[in-house]
Amino acid sequence: MFGRVKSLDAILATAEKKSLHRSLGPVQLTLLGIGAIIGTGIFVLTAAAAQKAGPGMMYSFIIAGAVCAVAALCYSELASMVPVSGSAYTYSYAVVGELLAWMVGWALILEYAVAASAVCVGWSGYFMGLVRSWTGFELPLMLQAGPTWTMAGPDFSTGIINVPAIAVAGAVTWLLMIGTKESANFNAVLVAVKVTALTMFVALSLPLLQGEHFAPFAPNGWFGPPGTSGMGVVGAAASIFFAYVGFDAVSTAAEETKNPQRNVPIGLIGSLAICTVFYLLVAAGAIGAIGAQPTAVGIAPGSAEFTQQCAALAAQGTTPLVCSNEALAHVLRSVNYTVAGDLIGLAANLALPSVILMMMFGQTRIFFVMARDGLLPEKLATVHPKWKTPHIVTLVTGVFVAIAAALLPVGQLADISNSGTLFAFFMVAVAVMILRVRDPHRARPFRTPFIWVVAPLAAVGCVFLYVNLPFEAMAVLPAWGALGLVCYFLYGYRKSHVGRGLVEVHEDDPDAPPQPVAPLPGGIKLD
Repeated sequence: MFGRVKSLDAILATAEKKSLHRSLGPVQLTLLGIGAIIGTGIFVLTAAAAQKAGPGMMYSFIIAGAVCAVAALCYSELASMVPVSGSAYTYSYAVVGELLAWMVGWALILEYAVAASAVCVGWSGYFMGLVRSWTGFELPLMLQAGPTWTMAGPDFSTGIINVPAIAVAGAVTWLLMIGTKESANFNAVLVAVKVTALTMFVALSLPLLQGEHFAPFAPNGWFGPPGTSGMGVVGAAASIFFAYVGFDAVSTAAEETKNPQRNVPIGLIGSLAICTVFYLLVAAGAIGAIGAQPTAVGIAPGSAEFTQQCAALAAQGTTPLVCSNEALAHVLRSVNYTVAGDLIGLAANLALPSVILMMMFGQTRIFFVMARDGLLPEKLATVHPKWKTPHIVTLVTGVFVAIAAALLPVGQLADISNSGTLFAFFMVAVAVMILRVRDPHRARPFRTPFIWVVAPLAAVGCVFLYVNLPFEAMAVLPAWGALGLVCYFLYGYRKSHVGRGLVEVHEDDPDAPPQPVAPLPGGIKLD
């Protein structure tokens, strides 16, 4: 089982057939990283972080960014060695074998599909806020949000179904199915829109900063009051980790980078550093202008008690920052910059669907590669004869994303997504160390510096953030993993191409049937 390792040499041979031109320098990589990182987290999760940590969420951004930095350096070494589709799933398959690769691929469903659901819910909040500001129209509250979920089950008093989130998930799924792709120029425009909107927010909010809004700095302490989970500065860091996901766009571009040993770390650390500073300025502006205004100490965002307190405040005509579904737009409207607040909302409405598209595209690609390896039904890897897209797996992914977006709040979705992401990054850090010992002389276009310091720090950092997630989010990962193991042993273990002695076909010909591996002298088959 653990011996089912996909040959790294075979994977690299596949990559060489489609080798890419090395043209990216440090500036291009840094800009690529900034565009990939800045997205839903800062637009949407600022309110949840303020409820968990108060002004101390500024430290939360630094903690999450530091863990991302060391994980990114590990990610880059594997990405430069195995520059093919599949992300951490493919890396794990080549290093630690099929079973753990399956678990990583299964966890990546939480990273990509659940993250796409979180972005759908975030978009829904900004969309309804903009519609309300411009027209006065508002959907019934029961159709703007899903129920609040606790260990006891759903509480439908706060909402039944998030209709706008379903709509945007359906629209993006349709676009992906018919083969619509973002052009580089269009994506660059959306990046410019996001960065311009945040710059405007910082420029307008920082002059209004008031020192008294930063006291108490950490009302819930570093780890939250006794008896709570996922609260405090560290709990907020575990949630706000979502705001940095996307940095792997830099590491996966290693094959196209000039002098990757020098430029990849510049792009990674540079983009993470710039985004961290950006996030700190946005957090300072939001809190400094109107205050963090937590509803009460120790109450988790998204909980039934939190929702009830927010509803009571809304009935009195007050909506604090922590209760807003469109945090940054709400801050500017609260200080009488109504037009600027609407522009922030418009920017989020324009930019966030592109994030949903990229998340769902990433998920369908993971499913596609796993199905092509035989670990999932190969029917999922069917390519539409007209659209030339994996339409079946795209539709399945879209339905999953829409259901989760319809029924769960953004904070819980982000925390669940983080649990899968942290597991995948942990496995990448472990894989880098294993490969350094097992195959120390293999060519590495990028080598993680100070590997025996950086990789353990990345692994420990991922575990540290995971155990500080809310208990419900932590519980999802082992439960999801157990379901994954059942699926693997019922289907994937028997159907695996590697287990059956079949070799993966080239990516440019996904419909070609897998070929039997020619036996080597002595009857040994090359995995």
